[in-house]
Amino acid sequence: MEITTQPDITISERNLERLEDMLDALPANQPGMDALHQELDRANIAPPEQIPPDVVTMNSRIRFVVEPAGKEMEMTLVYPDDFAGQKDQLPVTASAGIAMLGLAVGQHNEWCLPSGQTARVHIVDVTYQPERSGDYRR
Repeated sequence: MEITTQPDITISERNLERLEDMLDALPANQPGMDALHQELDRANIAPPEQIPPDVVTMNSRIRFVVEPAGKEMEMTLVYPDDFAGQKDQLPVTASAGIAMLGLAVGQHNEWCLPSGQTARVHIVDVTYQPERSGDYRR
């Protein structure tokens, strides 16, 4: 996944720790892992208590639009171990999940699809965020 724009992103210290542990445990050369590493490396890191309430963190429920389709969707960003194959779950290891992690409402991010076309995600709302609810463990 090649990111074509680089919006500012914010990730909680706890999310960073869990994601780095997850990446360390995965076999080398998994698709998308380099892109996730790049996103983590460039992120602004904050204590969970200081994450703005409109930022996409792990286990957040997100309303977003993906272009060029233009369809609005709502999904929960999950760790691969929590992915149960439900339609409303988006694993953070998927290209769209990597692109959304750390974005705030109103921001967008782009990535290249295997076909060479560009997809773009626009964050409409974070309807649930663990940190906003006082859950700093996730």
